[in-house]
Amino acid sequence: MAKAGGKRSITPSRSPSSAETRAALVTGAVAALREEGFAGASAREIARRAGCHQSLIFYHFGSVAKLHLAALDAVSAARHARYQAMVDEAENLGDLVRAARAVFDEDLDQGHVTVLVEMISAAQFTPELRPEVAARIRPWRAFATDSVREALAGSPAARLLPPEEVAHAVVALYLGLEMLANLEGDRDPALALFDRAGKVASLLDIFTRGKKT
Repeated sequence: MAKAGGKRSITPSRSPSSAETRAALVTGAVAALREEGFAGASAREIARRAGCHQSLIFYHFGSVAKLHLAALDAVSAARHARYQAMVDEAENLGDLVRAARAVFDEDLDQGHVTVLVEMISAAQFTPELRPEVAARIRPWRAFATDSVREALAGSPAARLLPPEEVAHAVVALYLGLEMLANLEGDRDPALALFDRAGKVASLLDIFTRGKKT
């Protein structure tokens, strides 16, 4: 039995660090954009998901808009690593299209591209977001250009399909397919398009191999 007036051992609770708070806010913003859309990703909603006071958003990021952009950056960094691995593993154009189909399916399941689509939609009526979102799309076009150029190397299609133009079409198509799949709740038409593109790519690969032999 403890003596009256004796000291009790108290383990102080550890407060989250600044980095942990920032990470929690970014994670909360990603989830809010993905599940509630841009309109629902308010300071209050993000703070609720992060388990902190909404004033910390302004302390760490300056504004909700900058936190939204930080969320977009986080998703982009994670997906870039995934896409780069996909490109590195592809040995020909057919492999690249099949891998793109698998990643498209994965993105829909996990809602990655939804964050970008929400930010693009928001930029249409939020002028200060427009140049920021546009700047974050340019690296994806550059990535697509490099991937297409490498995939078409040695193919007769390389002369007919300028990588920059193809990359622009790929990025626009990918985003459009994502938006339609989410809107209609049906990804089958998009996957059928990937399958069709895969067959065409395989034929180009066969023709290219024949030219080399």
